[in-house]
Amino acid sequence: MAPVESLKHILNQLPEEPGIYKYFNDLGQIIYVGKAKNLKKRVQSYFSKQHDEQKTRVLVSKIRDIQYTVVDTEFEALLLENTLIKEYQPRYNINLKDDKSYPYIKITKEAYPRVIPVRQRIKDGSEYIGPYASVKMMHTILELTQKLYPTRNCALNLNAENISKGKFKLCLEYQIGNCKGPCEDLQTQVQYLDAIAQIRHILKGNLHEVKQHLKAEMQAAVDTLAFEEAQKIKNKLELLSLYQSKSTVVNTTISKLDVFAMVTDNRAAYVNGMRIVDGMVVQSQTFEIKKNDQANDEELLLQGIAQFVNTHGMSAKEWLLPFEIKSIELAVPYAIPQSGDRKKLLELSYKNAFVIQREKQLAAEKLDPDLKVDRLLSVMQKDLKLSAPPKHIECFDNSNIQGTHPVSACVVFKNGKASKKDYRHFNIKTVEGPNDFASMIEVLTRRYTRMVQEQQPLPDLVVVDGGKGQLSSAVEAFKAMGLYGKVPIIGIAKRLEELYYPNDPLPLYLDKRSETLKVIQQMRDEAHRFGITHHRNRRSKNFTQSELLTIEGVGEKTAMDLLRHFKSISKLKKASLEELKQQVNQTVAQNIFNYFNET
Repeated sequence: MAPVESLKHILNQLPEEPGIYKYFNDLGQIIYVGKAKNLKKRVQSYFSKQHDEQKTRVLVSKIRDIQYTVVDTEFEALLLENTLIKEYQPRYNINLKDDKSYPYIKITKEAYPRVIPVRQRIKDGSEYIGPYASVKMMHTILELTQKLYPTRNCALNLNAENISKGKFKLCLEYQIGNCKGPCEDLQTQVQYLDAIAQIRHILKGNLHEVKQHLKAEMQAAVDTLAFEEAQKIKNKLELLSLYQSKSTVVNTTISKLDVFAMVTDNRAAYVNGMRIVDGMVVQSQTFEIKKNDQANDEELLLQGIAQFVNTHGMSAKEWLLPFEIKSIELAVPYAIPQSGDRKKLLELSYKNAFVIQREKQLAAEKLDPDLKVDRLLSVMQKDLKLSAPPKHIECFDNSNIQGTHPVSACVVFKNGKASKKDYRHFNIKTVEGPNDFASMIEVLTRRYTRMVQEQQPLPDLVVVDGGKGQLSSAVEAFKAMGLYGKVPIIGIAKRLEELYYPNDPLPLYLDKRSETLKVIQQMRDEAHRFGITHHRNRRSKNFTQSELLTIEGVGEKTAMDLLRHFKSISKLKKASLEELKQQVNQTVAQNIFNYFNET
């Protein structure tokens, strides 16, 4: 698409340097912000080629002005782009959202600062540390800082003038040891601010500096023979070490490290960033990034990294990433961990991202239940390596006791839920004795031969209860019917809940908590229940017929006719003599009545 005349001069003057560019519409509004390794090539490409995406074509048609900023590196361009997107929220950019509801710890801008938890950051000159993904973690840290360095929690207007005039009196917090009484100058401002400095180190994870400070104080106390004070300081050091041991997730020698992981779905990507200092996770934040048609995984991850760096600064010496970044050269060295403590950190970051993703999904599924079905089917398709979502699944299970009354059950699940009206049971007709493999062949052949003849839609997946043997029988039946390769078949073994595929000697083990495995287990258990129930009914009916045959004058045909008319043996037992006479002759009716009514 050719640019409007007013843009040609700007396009010709663009530098071949890294930077960001901003597109404006005819109202002077920013409609798009982008980054580029080479501004001239990138911006001119919008006007020099035909775009496949409708959204891009519409964007280009609305551009009436272009502004740009040159930076030293492409990574700096990424950070600047991210900042501008957050500030202006251009219509045609990726929609970025962060988890602003997470709490922060605020160090107020006062002569005697307070250290308090808050939910929102406001521009009041205070220092905000966070956000904290866990409220419990935040309160744990606050309790630690309060024990180590008691500070005031009152809202009094403490300043040198008010304190010198004696406007304030000591409160209960001082009496119980939660405050050192700066309001009556029992703690000087210099001492108070020194405590705030140490608290700031703790909140930012710089425990080494705090430990060194405490050790110096303890040694000074020892040198002056203030042994009680030295013991108090030693207790603080032990408390700090205990906190560090509980908070450490890796070796404490790993310091100043940022970790990034990402999970995605059809709608958005969730990028988690964690900052590690002295082996502790001191920051963790997950960003939700809405997808567009042009965004790939690398771009989405970079957007999340930029969000994290803009929020928390760039102090790490190294980054841990889930995959290689090829499009740009990053400002910080990075690694892709394969094992050890660093791999555990990456997995922890993945877990944090996944938690936020599930929270967002559950919230959306409450508003639109169809989303849950679509997501479940998509997960099952991926887990089971299917070519299409398994909307229609059928599961088979055989039941017999020592070869007597063999039956098979077929249960049907549609869109992840049981469709009981489609359940079927089969009495085995061609197999003698306890032969589950032959029974499976008979049942599958009968089921799907009929479905093909009646032109019913075949299932997207067939599950057989059993391991390699049952699966081999199912494959044999499908090959005989010409359906092998058209309908996927798997077997589930009971011992370790492993899944078997045709022609694959190694089973598939799904996570025990996975939704896919839970659906398959539910189907298997339902097929077993349905089959056992039918098997018991058959045995009960057979026993009833045998009992009737002991009555004089009752043969097999008479027994069947009586059960068919009275529906159950209990109703037959309660039948009057007149009711029995209407079905059989007087002599046989009397014999039946006497048999069931003898006292």
